[in-house]
Amino acid sequence: MTALKYIIKFLGIALIVYVFAMVCMVPLGPGLNSISKIENHDTHTELEINGFATNFNKSPNSIRAFLVSSDSVITQECFDVNVIDNNNIKLKVTLPDTANSNSWIVRVNSIDNGWLVMNPEFIKLPKHKGVSTNTGIATEDLDPKSIHAKTENFHFPFLPRIIESIRNLPLHVPMWFTMFVLMAIAFVASIKVLNLNKIDTRQDLIAKSATKVGLLFGFLGLITGSLWARGAWLSWWVWEDPQLNGALVTVFVYLGYIILRKSSDNESSTPRIAAVYTIFAFIILFILLMIMPRFTESLHPGKSGNPAFSKYDLTNSLRTVFYPSVIGWIIIGLWMYRITLRYEIIKEKVQRKLEH
Repeated sequence: MTALKYIIKFLGIALIVYVFAMVCMVPLGPGLNSISKIENHDTHTELEINGFATNFNKSPNSIRAFLVSSDSVITQECFDVNVIDNNNIKLKVTLPDTANSNSWIVRVNSIDNGWLVMNPEFIKLPKHKGVSTNTGIATEDLDPKSIHAKTENFHFPFLPRIIESIRNLPLHVPMWFTMFVLMAIAFVASIKVLNLNKIDTRQDLIAKSATKVGLLFGFLGLITGSLWARGAWLSWWVWEDPQLNGALVTVFVYLGYIILRKSSDNESSTPRIAAVYTIFAFIILFILLMIMPRFTESLHPGKSGNPAFSKYDLTNSLRTVFYPSVIGWIIIGLWMYRITLRYEIIKEKVQRKLEH
């Protein structure tokens, strides 16, 4: 049994080392970042597209660009594609006045990147009279010989605005998973405290220790989240985001637990009062972190009923880092909890001896 404990601890450390190595070493995949310039002419429209890690200079002759109408009825190929540098290209296109839609999606294909799509916003562009259209042709149905498949190399996904800060995902989200596990331990221990006629000191210390360590991971979640917000949203905190505010409220609720225990002088009633508080605190945590994000709008990715776990937010490459990170941090958190519990038990025994 002792050997198994050491193996689990070693596994936790190994997983965290692996996660940090992957976060630092795995490159980010290519993507279209923004449209930096639009010029309208009588016969055509010029667009300058800014990409990320696109290496347009590598194979400029293989690049083809298309504008697809928002209703997917018309696909119009750009008649001129000029490479400005590795991450910028200039496109020239004429859009038919027969199109019902004024909104278009930019799609770029090249031998190095495969398909790149400007996501998620549509762009509004003027139409030109007398322009022939490729009506009804989807870009996927074009001649396979002139369309290049995506190069399958291991990388993290490119997401607009988030970009490099996606590396924070395996460091930020697992903090909340670990906090949830530890607060669940405190919740169960608190129920046991209330169910017994006589105060079970060990269960009280379990709840106390788990809450202390869980609160630490809550603070780490807030710190990593704030750093991520600064990189993605250019602000240390976005007060309009209910998920951010819910996380902050949850941490303050559990901070109130620590203050409650520190301020109470009645040793006989403190465990039961603290147990009741812990039960309500866990219910608040569950509502604010697990339920509310599924029903409210948020700046966080993945707000379609499954926060941060949709196929668009968590690709296979991210899964190879994210899940080991969750397991690793939970193991580390439980290890810290066990150490804290042993300290609290020893502290309790010493205090009792001093009292007698």
